Amino acid sequence: MAENIGVLAVDIGGTKLATAVVTRDGTIVRRDRISTPQRDPWSALAALMRRMQAATTEFELLACGVACGGPMSARGESASPLHIPEWRNFPLRRLIAETTNLETYVDNDAKALALAEGWLGAARDQSDFLAVVVGTGVGAGLVSAGRLVDGKSANAGHIGHIVVGSEGRPCRCAGRDCLEAFISGTAVERETGRSPVHAPAGLIERNGRLLGQAVASVAAMCDIRRVVVGGSVALGWGAPFFEAANREFEARSRIGFTRGLEIVPIGLGDRSALIGAAAVAWRVLV
Repeated sequence: MAENIGVLAVDIGGTKLATAVVTRDGTIVRRDRISTPQRDPWSALAALMRRMQAATTEFELLACGVACGGPMSARGESASPLHIPEWRNFPLRRLIAETTNLETYVDNDAKALALAEGWLGAARDQSDFLAVVVGTGVGAGLVSAGRLVDGKSANAGHIGHIVVGSEGRPCRCAGRDCLEAFISGTAVERETGRSPVHAPAGLIERNGRLLGQAVASVAAMCDIRRVVVGGSVALGWGAPFFEAANREFEARSRIGFTRGLEIVPIGLGDRSALIGAAAVAWRVLV
Protein backbone atom coordinates (compact mmCIF):
# COMPACT_ATOMS: atom_id res chain seq x y z
CA MET A 1 0.00 0.00 0.00
CA ALA A 2 1.36 3.40 -0.93
CA GLU A 3 2.79 5.53 1.83
CA ASN A 4 0.47 8.44 1.09
CA ILE A 5 -2.74 6.53 1.79
CA GLY A 6 -4.52 6.79 5.11
CA VAL A 7 -7.81 7.27 6.91
CA LEU A 8 -9.20 10.23 8.79
CA ALA A 9 -9.56 9.30 12.47
CA VAL A 10 -12.01 11.15 14.70
CA ASP A 11 -12.21 10.76 18.49
CA ILE A 12 -15.24 12.32 20.20
CA GLY A 13 -14.68 12.52 23.94
CA GLY A 14 -16.25 14.27 26.88
CA THR A 15 -13.26 16.54 27.40
CA LYS A 16 -11.71 16.68 23.94
CA LEU A 17 -12.40 16.34 20.23
CA ALA A 18 -9.45 15.01 18.23
CA THR A 19 -8.64 14.19 14.63
CA ALA A 20 -5.70 12.59 12.86
CA VAL A 21 -4.58 10.98 9.64
CA VAL A 22 -3.47 7.40 10.30
CA THR A 23 -1.76 5.05 7.86
CA ARG A 24 -2.35 1.31 7.48
CA ASP A 25 0.56 0.46 9.80
CA GLY A 26 -0.91 2.63 12.56
CA THR A 27 1.35 5.64 12.12
CA ILE A 28 -0.27 8.92 13.11
CA VAL A 29 0.85 11.32 10.41
CA ARG A 30 -0.67 14.45 11.89
CA ARG A 31 -3.15 15.14 14.67
CA ASP A 32 -5.10 18.00 16.17
CA ARG A 33 -7.41 18.45 19.14
CA ILE A 34 -9.61 20.96 20.91
CA SER A 35 -11.55 20.93 24.16
CA THR A 36 -15.11 19.69 23.76
CA PRO A 37 -17.29 22.82 23.80
CA GLN A 38 -20.26 23.00 26.10
CA ARG A 39 -22.33 24.59 23.36
CA ASP A 40 -22.62 23.55 19.71
CA PRO A 41 -20.01 20.77 19.69
CA TRP A 42 -21.00 19.75 16.18
CA SER A 43 -19.81 23.02 14.60
CA ALA A 44 -16.50 22.72 16.43
CA LEU A 45 -16.05 19.11 15.31
CA ALA A 46 -16.92 19.89 11.70
CA ALA A 47 -14.35 22.71 11.63
CA LEU A 48 -11.71 20.45 13.20
CA MET A 49 -12.25 17.73 10.58
CA ARG A 50 -12.11 20.20 7.70
CA ARG A 51 -8.89 21.68 9.12
CA MET A 52 -7.25 18.25 9.27
CA GLN A 53 -8.25 17.43 5.72
CA ALA A 54 -6.91 20.77 4.49
CA ALA A 55 -3.60 20.17 6.29
CA THR A 56 -3.02 16.72 4.78
CA THR A 57 -3.84 17.11 1.12
CA GLU A 58 -0.80 15.04 0.20
CA PHE A 59 -2.62 11.98 1.57
CA GLU A 60 -5.37 10.08 -0.17
CA LEU A 61 -7.97 9.42 2.51
CA LEU A 62 -9.84 6.17 1.91
CA ALA A 63 -12.43 6.60 4.65
CA CYS A 64 -13.18 8.13 8.04
CA GLY A 65 -13.15 6.12 11.27
CA VAL A 66 -14.95 7.52 14.31
CA ALA A 67 -14.82 6.57 18.00
CA CYS A 68 -17.52 8.02 20.23
CA GLY A 69 -19.09 7.26 23.58
CA GLY A 70 -22.53 5.73 23.60
CA PRO A 71 -25.19 4.72 23.65
CA MET A 72 -25.62 4.55 19.90
CA SER A 73 -27.41 2.49 17.32
CA ALA A 74 -25.51 0.14 15.06
CA ARG A 75 -22.92 1.92 12.88
CA GLY A 76 -23.49 5.20 14.71
CA GLU A 77 -26.51 6.16 12.64
CA SER A 78 -28.05 7.56 15.82
CA ALA A 79 -25.85 8.54 18.75
CA SER A 80 -26.77 9.85 22.21
CA PRO A 81 -23.40 10.06 24.00
CA LEU A 82 -23.87 10.65 27.71
CA HIS A 83 -20.93 13.04 27.76
CA ILE A 84 -22.52 15.35 25.14
CA PRO A 85 -26.03 16.16 26.43
CA GLU A 86 -26.78 18.28 23.36
CA TRP A 87 -26.64 15.18 21.15
CA ARG A 88 -29.69 12.96 21.50
CA ASN A 89 -30.54 10.64 18.60
CA PHE A 90 -27.89 12.62 16.75
CA PRO A 91 -27.31 11.47 13.12
CA LEU A 92 -23.56 11.21 13.67
CA ARG A 93 -22.44 8.97 10.83
CA ARG A 94 -24.44 10.78 8.17
CA LEU A 95 -23.30 14.25 9.21
CA ILE A 96 -19.62 13.27 9.34
CA ALA A 97 -19.88 11.57 5.94
CA GLU A 98 -21.49 14.66 4.43
CA THR A 99 -18.90 16.98 5.99
CA THR A 100 -15.82 14.99 4.99
CA ASN A 101 -17.10 13.48 1.73
CA LEU A 102 -15.67 10.17 2.96
CA GLU A 103 -17.24 6.81 3.58
CA THR A 104 -17.63 6.89 7.36
CA TYR A 105 -17.55 4.09 9.95
CA VAL A 106 -18.55 4.76 13.57
CA ASP A 107 -18.21 2.63 16.68
CA ASN A 108 -18.23 2.90 20.44
CA ASP A 109 -15.01 4.37 21.87
CA ALA A 110 -14.35 1.34 24.10
CA LYS A 111 -14.71 -1.08 21.19
CA ALA A 112 -12.35 1.15 19.21
CA LEU A 113 -9.86 0.93 22.08
CA ALA A 114 -10.05 -2.86 21.88
CA LEU A 115 -9.19 -2.70 18.19
CA ALA A 116 -6.24 -0.40 18.88
CA GLU A 117 -4.80 -2.40 21.76
CA GLY A 118 -5.18 -5.69 19.90
CA TRP A 119 -3.52 -4.19 16.83
CA LEU A 120 -0.55 -2.36 18.33
CA GLY A 121 -0.96 -2.18 22.11
CA ALA A 122 -0.93 -4.23 25.29
CA ALA A 123 -3.10 -7.03 23.84
CA ARG A 124 -1.32 -7.49 20.52
CA ASP A 125 -0.20 -10.99 21.59
CA GLN A 126 -3.70 -12.03 22.68
CA SER A 127 -6.69 -13.31 20.72
CA ASP A 128 -9.12 -13.24 23.66
CA PHE A 129 -9.21 -10.10 25.79
CA LEU A 130 -11.28 -7.22 27.12
CA ALA A 131 -10.42 -3.52 26.74
CA VAL A 132 -11.96 -1.24 29.36
CA VAL A 133 -12.25 2.55 29.46
CA VAL A 134 -12.69 4.17 32.88
CA GLY A 135 -13.30 7.85 32.28
CA THR A 136 -16.47 9.93 32.42
CA GLY A 137 -18.26 6.58 32.17
CA VAL A 138 -17.14 2.95 31.97
CA GLY A 139 -17.18 1.07 28.70
CA ALA A 140 -15.50 -1.98 27.21
CA GLY A 141 -14.84 -3.89 24.03
CA LEU A 142 -14.61 -7.70 23.93
CA VAL A 143 -12.36 -9.59 21.52
CA SER A 144 -12.92 -13.33 21.12
CA ALA A 145 -10.84 -15.59 18.87
CA GLY A 146 -9.23 -12.49 17.40
CA ARG A 147 -12.50 -10.84 16.40
CA LEU A 148 -14.22 -7.85 17.97
CA VAL A 149 -17.63 -8.91 19.28
CA ASP A 150 -20.35 -6.56 18.09
CA GLY A 151 -23.64 -8.02 19.28
CA LYS A 152 -27.04 -7.46 17.71
CA SER A 153 -27.08 -3.70 18.43
CA ALA A 154 -23.26 -3.31 18.19
CA ASN A 155 -23.06 -2.67 21.95
CA ALA A 156 -21.50 -5.92 23.16
CA GLY A 157 -18.97 -5.82 25.98
CA HIS A 158 -20.44 -3.22 28.33
CA ILE A 159 -18.78 -4.22 31.59
CA GLY A 160 -19.83 -0.85 33.01
CA HIS A 161 -23.32 -2.20 33.54
CA ILE A 162 -22.46 -5.39 35.37
CA VAL A 163 -24.02 -5.21 38.84
CA VAL A 164 -21.37 -5.10 41.57
CA GLY A 165 -23.24 -3.69 44.59
CA SER A 166 -26.39 -4.06 46.65
CA GLU A 167 -26.94 -0.57 48.03
CA GLY A 168 -29.31 0.63 45.32
CA ARG A 169 -26.94 3.23 43.91
CA PRO A 170 -28.50 4.75 40.76
CA CYS A 171 -26.66 4.56 37.44
CA ARG A 172 -27.03 6.87 34.45
CA CYS A 173 -28.41 3.91 32.48
CA ALA A 174 -31.45 3.98 34.84
CA GLY A 175 -30.33 0.76 36.51
CA ARG A 176 -28.83 0.42 39.99
CA ASP A 177 -25.49 -0.74 41.41
CA CYS A 178 -23.74 -0.89 38.04
CA LEU A 179 -19.95 -0.80 38.03
CA GLU A 180 -20.17 2.59 36.31
CA ALA A 181 -22.24 3.94 39.20
CA PHE A 182 -19.24 3.43 41.49
CA ILE A 183 -15.97 3.82 39.56
CA SER A 184 -16.64 6.28 36.73
CA GLY A 185 -15.34 9.83 36.96
CA THR A 186 -18.91 11.10 37.16
CA ALA A 187 -19.73 8.74 40.03
CA VAL A 188 -16.57 9.64 41.96
CA GLU A 189 -17.29 13.37 41.65
CA ARG A 190 -20.82 12.79 42.89
CA GLU A 191 -19.63 10.69 45.83
CA THR A 192 -16.71 12.86 46.95
CA GLY A 193 -17.47 16.32 45.60
CA ARG A 194 -14.01 16.33 44.04
CA SER A 195 -12.34 15.46 40.77
CA PRO A 196 -11.26 11.81 40.45
CA VAL A 197 -7.68 13.13 40.38
CA HIS A 198 -8.08 13.91 44.09
CA ALA A 199 -9.90 10.73 45.07
CA PRO A 200 -8.83 9.37 48.47
CA ALA A 201 -6.68 6.25 48.61
CA GLY A 202 -9.46 4.19 50.19
CA LEU A 203 -11.87 4.96 47.37
CA ILE A 204 -9.26 4.11 44.72
CA GLU A 205 -8.67 0.79 46.49
CA ARG A 206 -12.41 0.10 46.64
CA ASN A 207 -12.90 0.93 42.98
CA GLY A 208 -10.03 -1.33 41.98
CA ARG A 209 -11.67 -4.16 43.90
CA LEU A 210 -14.98 -3.52 42.15
CA LEU A 211 -13.31 -3.69 38.74
CA GLY A 212 -11.63 -6.95 39.75
CA GLN A 213 -15.00 -8.33 40.84
CA ALA A 214 -16.59 -7.44 37.50
CA VAL A 215 -13.66 -8.89 35.55
CA ALA A 216 -14.06 -12.18 37.45
CA SER A 217 -17.58 -12.48 36.07
CA VAL A 218 -16.53 -11.62 32.51
CA ALA A 219 -13.55 -14.00 32.59
CA ALA A 220 -15.72 -16.91 33.70
CA MET A 221 -18.22 -16.27 30.94
CA CYS A 222 -15.96 -15.26 28.06
CA ASP A 223 -12.67 -17.15 28.67
CA ILE A 224 -10.45 -14.10 28.18
CA ARG A 225 -6.72 -13.99 28.95
CA ARG A 226 -6.08 -10.31 29.58
CA VAL A 227 -7.87 -7.07 30.46
CA VAL A 228 -6.33 -3.81 29.26
CA VAL A 229 -7.58 -0.65 30.92
CA GLY A 230 -7.43 2.94 29.72
CA GLY A 231 -9.25 6.18 30.34
CA SER A 232 -8.05 9.22 32.20
CA VAL A 233 -9.59 8.17 35.50
CA ALA A 234 -8.07 4.68 35.72
CA LEU A 235 -4.68 5.74 34.39
CA GLY A 236 -4.64 8.69 36.78
CA TRP A 237 -5.18 6.35 39.75
CA GLY A 238 -2.23 4.27 38.61
CA ALA A 239 -0.64 1.33 40.40
CA PRO A 240 -2.85 1.25 43.54
CA PHE A 241 -5.96 0.87 41.38
CA PHE A 242 -4.46 -1.88 39.21
CA GLU A 243 -2.98 -3.74 42.16
CA ALA A 244 -6.34 -3.76 43.95
CA ALA A 245 -8.10 -4.96 40.79
CA ASN A 246 -5.69 -7.86 40.30
CA ARG A 247 -5.85 -8.91 43.96
CA GLU A 248 -9.64 -8.95 43.91
CA PHE A 249 -9.75 -10.85 40.65
CA GLU A 250 -7.42 -13.53 42.01
CA ALA A 251 -9.45 -13.82 45.20
CA ARG A 252 -12.78 -14.19 43.40
CA SER A 253 -11.88 -16.13 40.27
CA ARG A 254 -10.87 -19.64 41.34
CA ILE A 255 -11.96 -21.60 38.27
CA GLY A 256 -8.91 -23.03 36.56
CA PHE A 257 -9.22 -21.61 33.05
CA THR A 258 -9.20 -18.01 34.31
CA ARG A 259 -5.92 -18.32 36.20
CA GLY A 260 -3.09 -16.16 34.94
CA LEU A 261 -5.33 -13.37 33.65
CA GLU A 262 -3.82 -9.92 34.22
CA ILE A 263 -5.47 -6.51 34.44
CA VAL A 264 -2.97 -4.06 32.93
CA PRO A 265 -2.84 -0.46 31.63
CA ILE A 266 -3.20 0.16 27.92
CA GLY A 267 -0.01 0.11 25.88
CA LEU A 268 -0.62 2.96 23.45
CA GLY A 269 -1.01 5.83 25.93
CA ASP A 270 -2.48 8.98 24.42
CA ARG A 271 -2.34 7.48 20.92
CA SER A 272 -4.90 4.80 21.72
CA ALA A 273 -8.09 6.76 21.00
CA LEU A 274 -7.05 7.98 17.55
CA ILE A 275 -5.48 4.67 16.53
CA GLY A 276 -8.69 3.01 17.68
CA ALA A 277 -10.82 5.40 15.62
CA ALA A 278 -8.63 4.65 12.59
CA ALA A 279 -8.96 0.92 13.26
CA VAL A 280 -12.75 1.24 13.07
CA ALA A 281 -12.26 2.17 9.40
CA TRP A 282 -9.32 -0.11 8.61
CA ARG A 283 -11.29 -3.04 10.03
CA VAL A 284 -13.71 -2.68 7.13
CA LEU A 285 -11.26 -1.64 4.43
CA VAL A 286 -8.81 -4.55 4.67
